[in-house]
Amino acid sequence: MAEPKKDKPDAPRADASKQLETYKLTADGIESTVTIFKPSGTVPLYSLYVPRPEPATAAYLETVKMELLKQVRLTSAEVLDIKLMADLKKKFNDLALKLVKERIPRLTEQKAQELAGHMVQELLGLGDLEFLLHDDGLEEICVNSARDPVWIYHKKYGWCTTNLHIESEAKIWDYASLIGRRVGRQITAQDPLLDAYLPSGDRVNATLTPISMFGNTITIRKFARKPWTITDLILANTISEEVAAFVWLAMQYELNILVSGGTGAGKTSILNVICNFIPQNQRVISIEQTREITLPSYLQWVPMVVREGGREGRGSVSMLDLMVNALRMRPDRIIVGEIRRAEEAEVLFEAMHTGHSVYATMHAETVFETFKRLVSPPIELPEVVLESLHFVLSMYRDRRSGIRRVFKIGELIPSEKGESVRANIVYRWRSNRDRLEEENPSVRMLETLRTYTRMDDEEIKASIKERAKVLHYLAEKKINSVEEVGKTIVQYYDDRESLMKKIAK
Repeated sequence: MAEPKKDKPDAPRADASKQLETYKLTADGIESTVTIFKPSGTVPLYSLYVPRPEPATAAYLETVKMELLKQVRLTSAEVLDIKLMADLKKKFNDLALKLVKERIPRLTEQKAQELAGHMVQELLGLGDLEFLLHDDGLEEICVNSARDPVWIYHKKYGWCTTNLHIESEAKIWDYASLIGRRVGRQITAQDPLLDAYLPSGDRVNATLTPISMFGNTITIRKFARKPWTITDLILANTISEEVAAFVWLAMQYELNILVSGGTGAGKTSILNVICNFIPQNQRVISIEQTREITLPSYLQWVPMVVREGGREGRGSVSMLDLMVNALRMRPDRIIVGEIRRAEEAEVLFEAMHTGHSVYATMHAETVFETFKRLVSPPIELPEVVLESLHFVLSMYRDRRSGIRRVFKIGELIPSEKGESVRANIVYRWRSNRDRLEEENPSVRMLETLRTYTRMDDEEIKASIKERAKVLHYLAEKKINSVEEVGKTIVQYYDDRESLMKKIAK
C-alpha cells in the first residue's frame, strides 16, 4: 500500500507558507482529506490524509484478510476481464464488511466500511493511489520510483509533489503487473514496457529498471469521467457557436475532417465532440489505441481498440489491422484516434476515396504543418490523394494559461489542373481578442453542398445561422451531457421546425 513517509502517517503538512485549497475525496467507502499547500520556493504540495486503523486493529485485519481470501471464490473470467472489475470489487467489499462486523463488533457503520475499504484497496486496488484516481481535479499521476514521492498534475495548480511514497520497487512492479493482467498483458524483465488502461479508461504506462534508471515507474493519464460536449467547449470559449455550427453542417453532409494539434491541445476531445453531430441512422466504427471516444447510445457504434502483442509481437492487433477490417464492416463513418504511420494514412485516405466519411487526429501544430507532414517522409502521400480530405481543424494550447482553442479551420482545395492542393483558411483564432473570426469565405464546402444538396449559398448560410441558434440554446440552458445533447441533435434532424419553435419560446 502507498503510505506517506512521515513521523505521524497521513498528517497534513501545516508548516507550508500558504494553504491553497482543501477538499474531501471518497474511495471504496473511505473519506480522505486533500490539502494543497504552496511552500515558498518550490512546487505546490498535495497532502492526502487517509484515516488509518489503529496498530492492534491493523494486525487483526490480517487474519480477517486471510479469511476473506478463503471465502471468496473467483472465476478466471472475473480475474482477467476488466469489465467485471466493478462486480468483483463489490463482491469483495460486501464480504469484507460482513467479516469485519462479525470479528470486530460494536464498530460504527462508517468505521466498518473504512476497514473493509482498506482491505479491498490492498487486495484488488492500488492502495492510496485509488484516492488520486477519484480526484477529478487531476490529469496525471506519476510514480517515478520508490525513493521519490508520487507526483501529480493538477488542473488548477499544475505539477505538484505529494506526501505519498510507494513502499518499495517490488510494490510498484506488483501494481504494474496487476494493471497489465486485467488487459491481458505482462510486464517482465524481458518485456519491461507496458501500455495498458484501467477499468475507468485511464491510460497507464509502466517501465521497469534498468530501462528507467532510478527505479520502476507508473504513469497514469486520467480522463474526464464526464465526456466533453459541444456545450462545454462553447462555454469554455474553445469554439464559437458560429464555427461549431459550420463544423456541424460539414459533419452532417459527410465531409472528411482531420483534427491536428500539439500534445495536450485537445485533439481527441474535440474529435469526440464533433462526432456527436453524426446522424442517428448511420453505422460508426471507431479505432483507438485507448478508448476515449464516447458517443450517444442511440448511434449504431462499434468501438475497437488495438492490442499489443507479447514477446515477438505475437497476438498483436495493430491500428492498421483494425482499419483494414473496419472497411469490411459496412461503416458509414470511420473514426481513427490518431494517425502515426504511412500505412495507416494510406488506408485512411483509401477509405475516403471509396466513399466512407473519415475523421482522425494527427500531431501537427497548424493546418500548413498538417499538410506538410502528410506529403513529407515518412508518410509521403501524393498531393493528389489529399483531395479527398475536405477540412483540417487545428487545435492550440496556451502553455502559460492552459487554455485550449480551435486555432484554425482550413479547407484543402485541389487546383484546377489537379497537380497540387492549396489551403484556404476559413476561420482563425485571434489571440488579442480571444475570438475565432472568419478569415476567408468557404470555397470547397459551399461548392460541395451546392453539388450534393442543391442548396444555394443563402440557404447554406441560413442553415449555419439556424444551427448556431440551437447551440446557443444548449449553452444557455447548460445542457451538457452526451445523451441530452445527442437528443437535441436528433430532434433537429427529425423535427427541425418544432425544435426551432421550442427554442424561439
